[in-house]
Amino acid sequence: MDFDIVIVGGGLAGLAMAAALRRSALSVALVEARLPLFAEGWDARVYAISPANARFLDALGAWRHLDATRMEAVRAMEIYGDAGGRLDFTAYDSGVGELAWILESSLLHRELWETVKRQGNLSLLCPVQPKALAFTPDAAQLTLDDGRMLTARLIVAADGADSWTRSAAGIGVRFDPYDQLGVVANFAVERPHRATAFQWFRPDGVLAWLPLPGNRLSMVWSTGEDHGRELLALDHAALCARVAAAGGGRLGALELITAPAGFPLRLMRAPSTVAPRLALIGDAAHTIHPLSGHGINLGFQDAQFLAAVLCDKPSHVDCGDLGLLRSYERARKEEVVTLQTVTDSLHDLFRPAGGAVTRLRNLGLNLTNSLPVIKSLLVRYALAS
Repeated sequence: MDFDIVIVGGGLAGLAMAAALRRSALSVALVEARLPLFAEGWDARVYAISPANARFLDALGAWRHLDATRMEAVRAMEIYGDAGGRLDFTAYDSGVGELAWILESSLLHRELWETVKRQGNLSLLCPVQPKALAFTPDAAQLTLDDGRMLTARLIVAADGADSWTRSAAGIGVRFDPYDQLGVVANFAVERPHRATAFQWFRPDGVLAWLPLPGNRLSMVWSTGEDHGRELLALDHAALCARVAAAGGGRLGALELITAPAGFPLRLMRAPSTVAPRLALIGDAAHTIHPLSGHGINLGFQDAQFLAAVLCDKPSHVDCGDLGLLRSYERARKEEVVTLQTVTDSLHDLFRPAGGAVTRLRNLGLNLTNSLPVIKSLLVRYALAS
């Protein structure tokens, strides 16, 4: 089976990549190991989608079909340091309608999956797993576990941080564990959140409350592994009390609506995101600390930029040409490295410390909060990512 492009991985980044190629003359295959399962209840894993990526998803035809009753706009954000520091953002002050949209991973996954199922130039191969990968000067050959062999001009690795495709291609990466768990859960709240997101830099980690529709919120608590396991072991009532107290009772009493889950946090850097006939996107290319909320936004921007490079190339240029792929890599490198560096530095800055360090970091929050020009620049960058 011959294709111009084979995408390995049917997560959000891979599906967005496939959908972004829908109007091209390129033949595309998407390989995914598991059929998606969509639970009817609330999904504990949520994403903060930037306005720029909302526009990208709308251009793909997916955004307008999402269930608006399961999405919440973020119109304000309150950030608190661990010793009196505070930083506030509002969409109104920034001259925009919303700072981000909060929605469930499964909601977005379902709509993107339905979008690509209807795509004329796409062969959706699922459930099937890749078994072997080889490259020649003229093509890449991907062997599947059902015996089929796919030949492509370009392989796109979109199969996550532990990417099989990246490893099979011989690209080594550097993992730097944070020795933290990201503990996630959803709660009903006593008082309305008024479309506000909250973030606390605490001695025991970074606690974020993201608004969900109605009187609900999604929590992400990035915390040390021992504390994270302690949180996961609490009974529901004790967890609700602990999370409410950690947020200073900001929204009153909490009631758990999804079971908590935890996942290890790590930073991943790849020396290169392209090679002859290979491109990495999403978590296969990079991971960052979740305190910025930008992980999936980076993946969507990867998909958008790579698809644009492929759709706009001259007809005589091969999809797998290294020079072509390097233009994608250059276009994405600055934003990815900047966000990885900033989030990693913030993580280090707000590690437990005392004395002058604590005073300095909280002074920095307060100083930034008092400078509208700096705040506006920060918001504008976030909106465009």
